[in-house]
Amino acid sequence: MTPSPATLSVQPFFERVLAPHRSLRERNFRLLMAVLGLVSLAAGIGFVSIGAWPVIGFFGIDVGLVYLAFRLNYRSARQSEILRLTNDVFSVERVGVRGEHRKWSFQAFWLRVTLEERDDTSNRLLIASHGRSLAIADFAPPNTRRELAATLSDVLGRWRDSLNPAQRRGASQRPRTSFSP
Repeated sequence: MTPSPATLSVQPFFERVLAPHRSLRERNFRLLMAVLGLVSLAAGIGFVSIGAWPVIGFFGIDVGLVYLAFRLNYRSARQSEILRLTNDVFSVERVGVRGEHRKWSFQAFWLRVTLEERDDTSNRLLIASHGRSLAIADFAPPNTRRELAATLSDVLGRWRDSLNPAQRRGASQRPRTSFSP
């Protein structure tokens, strides 16, 4: 069964979902908090036994602050960006930390990918078309933004080449000339 032309037109030429990296899984986070809580409880009991009972409260505050820091870190992992090239539209869908959705669309043929390198090791990835620009992958590390810039440039080049099949056919079917003395 072959797909209909309407089905083919909505399939993306390129799609990439970007999300912040988190190296500690939820299960390991619970294990870390349990170990940290037990160590703090044991140390707190030791201080209570020698008469320094107020110290146990500080151990509880420390565990609570570590828990809060990890929860805020996991909350920031909810954000994501979906980069999609479909037909002649390059779209960026961004989901924020609080779940808010925003979408930007650019005419793909005129889209430029710019990687701004800074004096330090950081950089900024921008896409621009018709006087509008948008920074993408801000939560990604610099090397990932470099790879993404190269990938986007390559994908856009391949997409532009696919728009003119006669040019590709013409390049591969050029008549060969031979020179005979």
